[in-house]
Amino acid sequence: MRSFNFLAVLVFGAFFNAASSSVADDWPQWLGLEREPIWKETGIVDRFPAEGPPLRWKQELGGGYSGPAVVAGRVFVMDRVDTEGDLESGKLLHEGNAPANPNFVRRRIPGSERVVCLRESDGQILWTHKYDCPYTSAALYAIGPRCTPTVDGDFVYTLGAEGNLYCLNVSDGTEVWSCDFKQQYGLEIPEWGVAAHPLVDGDRLICVVGGAGTTCVAFDKRTGREEWRALSAGQPGYCPPVIAEIGEQRHLIIWDSDHVSGLDPVTGDVYWSVPFEATFAMTIGAPQVVGQSVFVMGFHRKSALIRVADDGRSAEIVWEGGVKTGVDGVLNTPILIDGYIYACGHGGRYICAKLADGERVWSTFKPSTGRRPQLWANVFSIRHEDRFFLANDRGELIIAQMDPSGYQEICRAKLIEPTHHVSGRTLVWSHPAFSNRSIYLRNDEEIRCYDLAKQ
Repeated sequence: MRSFNFLAVLVFGAFFNAASSSVADDWPQWLGLEREPIWKETGIVDRFPAEGPPLRWKQELGGGYSGPAVVAGRVFVMDRVDTEGDLESGKLLHEGNAPANPNFVRRRIPGSERVVCLRESDGQILWTHKYDCPYTSAALYAIGPRCTPTVDGDFVYTLGAEGNLYCLNVSDGTEVWSCDFKQQYGLEIPEWGVAAHPLVDGDRLICVVGGAGTTCVAFDKRTGREEWRALSAGQPGYCPPVIAEIGEQRHLIIWDSDHVSGLDPVTGDVYWSVPFEATFAMTIGAPQVVGQSVFVMGFHRKSALIRVADDGRSAEIVWEGGVKTGVDGVLNTPILIDGYIYACGHGGRYICAKLADGERVWSTFKPSTGRRPQLWANVFSIRHEDRFFLANDRGELIIAQMDPSGYQEICRAKLIEPTHHVSGRTLVWSHPAFSNRSIYLRNDEEIRCYDLAKQ
C-alpha cells in the first residue's frame, strides 16, 4: 500500500507540474499584458536547437508593420490588401514639385486595410474585417497598418494608418463602433501614417489623434463617445500612450512632436509638460519610467531623462543625449534595469548607457548588422528573466545576456524573411508577440508562429 501511495504521489506530481507548465500568458496588445518590454512566462528554451526553433504554423498575410496580439486561443493582426500598382505609381499629392528626399514623397495609393483573426493552435483564419482605405502618407512606407490590435474582453480595438479607429467583436469581427480621425478631428495624416497603439484604461480607450486641443483623446470604450480631449502639437508623432505610476499617482505620458507631458488618465488634465522637440516629429519608442524619472529617445541623436517633481505637478530635463551620450533609438523601446539603459541606437549600434547621466558604458553592432552601421538598422528588445530576446530587422531572433560588463550572445536563428525595401536594404519592422511559449512574427507576406518551449 505504501508503494502504491508513493506511486500515486509521483503521478499526481507529474500531472500537477504538467498542468502548471501549460498555463500561458496572453499578449493582448503592443508589448504584452502590462505594455512593458518584459516576457514573464516560464518554461522557455535556454538556447535554440541547431536547426532553429520548431515552426508551429504559418499563414499568408498582406503588407504591414502591425504586430500580433494573442488572447484566449486567437491571434489578431492587421494587414493591407487590394492594392493597385506599386508604391511609386500612385498619384502625387504635392503642389508643385515633389520633395527631393523620397522619404517624404506622398502618393495616393488605393487599397484596403484588414483586421485578421486567426486560430492560435494552427493559424487558420477565423474572420476578417476589411474596409476601403486609400493611403496618403509617404509612399515608400505605405505598405500597411502600423498599430498592433488592442484586445480587451469581448472587444478588439484597431487603428489604421489613415486614422480609422474600430471597435470590433472578438467573436466574429462585427463592428461595434468606429471613428474616422480625419473626418471627426480634421487630422492631417503624418508623413508616415498613424502609428500610436490605442490603450485601454478602465472604461476608456485612449488614443493619440492630433490637432489643436485633440492631440490625445479618450473615448468610452463601449460606445465610442468622447470623454475628454487634451494637448496641442504641431504633429501627433508616432509614440503610443503610456500609463505609469510616478510617486503615488498614475500619469498618462504623451510624447508628441513638441512636448513630453504627464496627464491625469481619468480626466485628461495636464499635470506637467516639458518641451522636447522631435526631429521630423519622429516620436516612436515608448517613454520608460523608473521612480520619478522618464526616459525618452528618438531619431537624430535625441534622448533625454526627465525628472518629475515629488508632487507630480512639474518636471524638468536632467540631461539630453548627443553624439556620444544617451541612446538615440528610433523604432524600438528601451529597457531600463538597475540604473542602466539598453536599446538599439542610430544605425543599429546597440548601447548600454547610465540612466543617471547618459554616459555610454559599451556599444556593439552584433545584434543588428554585425560590424558596422547601416541606415535604419533596428533591434526590438524583450527582457525574459535574466536574459534578453532580441528581434532584429533581418528576421533573426537572438537570445543574449547583457549587463554593464558587456553583451554576450547565446544563440540566434533566422525565423522570417525580410520583405520591406528601404534605402537599399530589405528588412522587417514588425514587433513580434510572445505568448503560449511561442513567438508570433510577420512580414509583408505571411505570419509565422514558432515554439519556444523548453523540451
